[in-house]
Amino acid sequence: MTKPRIVFLDRDTLSPETRLRAPAFEHDWVVHDRTAPAEVAQRIAEADIVITNKAPVRAEAIAGAPRLKLIAVAATGTDVVDVAAAKARGIVVSNIRNYAVNTVPEHTFALILALRRSILAYHASVARGRWREAAQFCYFDYPIRDLAGSTLGIIGDGVLGKAVADIARGFGMTVLFSDYKGTTGMGPLYTPFETVLRTSDIITLHSPLLPSTRNLIAAPEFALMQKRPLIINTARGGLVDEAALVAALEGGQIGGAAFDVVTQEPPPADHPFMRLMERPDFILTPHIAWASSEAIQGLADQLIENVEAAWAGAPRNVVG
Repeated sequence: MTKPRIVFLDRDTLSPETRLRAPAFEHDWVVHDRTAPAEVAQRIAEADIVITNKAPVRAEAIAGAPRLKLIAVAATGTDVVDVAAAKARGIVVSNIRNYAVNTVPEHTFALILALRRSILAYHASVARGRWREAAQFCYFDYPIRDLAGSTLGIIGDGVLGKAVADIARGFGMTVLFSDYKGTTGMGPLYTPFETVLRTSDIITLHSPLLPSTRNLIAAPEFALMQKRPLIINTARGGLVDEAALVAALEGGQIGGAAFDVVTQEPPPADHPFMRLMERPDFILTPHIAWASSEAIQGLADQLIENVEAAWAGAPRNVVG
């Protein structure tokens, strides 16, 4: 019997220090550091199992892979896969779950604290010599605000949203979980979406990117924000209208923003965020909220477990 061929399309999306063990069944293992969209179809044509993180596996590529039985996504989000096309062929799609329950909330609060206490602004001013020029032991060029007593609006009530809420309560913050946009009555633990926008000091997003959540926050939503909140996005690019965010920050509708994700990654030189990079109230990190060493190793271990389970006939973390 021919050994199954496993093709990993983009190994470089995992840290080189990450240990990726071989599945515990006989197989041929083909690893590509990265795969351009135009290369996917040819590379998976003879695959039984495909592993991808960000390389798109669309309907055309699936149609040209007659042996394909499993697409194992090395991430939680599965919008890189045409799940409907896979399902129509009886191909299992699996994803990674709950591996980032520490790293993403910690990165979220690193961004919140950096903005709330103007950490980057003060560091940059010290580097410019401002402290040496000061007439006393400290100076007050940038705002510093406590988290205690402030209100955190959380959009997204999954594992990560709940973990962020736990940290927030430890800081003495009031936590508001938002109803889904356009709905009410999700229960007493939820606050109407528009109320969260109006009353939060900080708004953080932890939602998947779906047709219903694309541009979840855009110009009309920024106009509702009465407390000039901080906007934090460690979830997915596309949840916030990026041009509208730039206008809101430059127009004073919000007090600051920190993003770990953008719609196009990496962002092009003319991306709207590039004009904000010198501002002390804006932070952009390169999609690394998920990327602690511990989290990536957990992801890699779960990825191989998903492959083994599916090949044994008991697939887990099935999508669609």
